[in-house]
This record gives sequence, structure tokens and C-alpha cells, in this order.
Amino acid sequence: MKHLSKRGLGLAGVVAGLALAAIPAASAQAALITTSPCDGAKLAQPFLPWGDTSLYRLVPGGDFESSLSGWTLTGGAHTVAGSEPFASTGKLGSISLDLPAGSSVSTPFTCVDAAYPTFRFFAKNNSLLSVVAVSVVYRVPLVGQATIPVGVVALNSKWAPNLLPMLTGSIAAGLLNGGTAQVSLRFTAVTGNSQIDDVYIDPRCMGA
Repeated sequence: MKHLSKRGLGLAGVVAGLALAAIPAASAQAALITTSPCDGAKLAQPFLPWGDTSLYRLVPGGDFESSLSGWTLTGGAHTVAGSEPFASTGKLGSISLDLPAGSSVSTPFTCVDAAYPTFRFFAKNNSLLSVVAVSVVYRVPLVGQATIPVGVVALNSKWAPNLLPMLTGSIAAGLLNGGTAQVSLRFTAVTGNSQIDDVYIDPRCMGA
């Protein structure tokens, strides 16, 4: 994986610092921290069978069943037959995304605000010790794009949600950008071959 530039590291520090500062001042920032999807997307509870009561919205094209307009696929990433078997979108799909070792995929940029601090997805491995690294890419005024690694996911051989929701940093980014920001999620297969499906962003403030 590419190392963050000094500017990227500086931005990551600013984002982390503002996120911590924003928590005790949440009531003061009520005008910026909203609980409605900033693009009006439908919300659901796709991870309820795993004890996750939070409400989510599907990333644009995140079920891979139609056009991948806005997605960026590199290193041999491609769609394949077969989908997560839980019908999390309300119906059983037939397509998922295959990530050979060294390949990467980025979602379209999508609107987030302080109500979207985490995201979650379904995945499985197709080889021993498959690992997927996950990063968040933000569009930042006067800076451009900033990429922030948020963690790695070690997979198993059966479809399942990633173990824990992953942070987007949207609380600070939303405050930096007047309440909303544009974010892309990037998945990179570090080792082995993996598949991902049904990628969701979680407005935690609306959790049951």
C-alpha cells in the first residue's frame, strides 16, 4: 500500500482531532450533525441478524447487480456470478465483486455527514489467509483528495459481514465541509483472492 503524504498525514491528524473535539460539543453542533441521509436514500437494517440494530443505506451500486458507474476497478478486480446468501437488500442477488491479490476497487464518491460515522459490508475469501485493506478517500476543499487507511479485514471461507463496523471519519469531515462531505471507500486485496458484496454506510445516530 502507498504511504500517506505529509499533507495526508496532517489532514488525518486534523480529522482525528476534530472528531474527538466534536463529541462533547455534539449538542452545540446540532445544525451540522443531522440524522437524515443527505441524499435521501432509503434506510434499512441489513445486519440485524448479527445483532447490529443500526440503520444503513446502500452505497451507490454497492450490490453490484447493475451498472458500476462511478466505481474504479484496478489490478483485475471484476464482477463474478454469486452473491452473499442473506438477501440483505431485500432480495437475493446474483453478482458480487472478485478481488485478486493486489487488485483494488473504489466506490463512487457519495454524500456523508456527521450522521454517517461507520460502514459495513459482506465478504469472503477464496484462498488461505485472504486479507483486504480498507481506506477512506475524502474530497477536501483546497487540498483535493486525502486517503486515510482505516483497517484491514481478515476473511473466512464463507460469506459473512465484516466483524465490526469501520469508521469513516465523517463527523470531523462533515464539520470541515459545512455539514456534508464526499467520501469514497477503497478495498485492496493484500493477500489471496477475496469477494465483497453489499457495501453499506451507517448513520449511527439513527440506530435503534
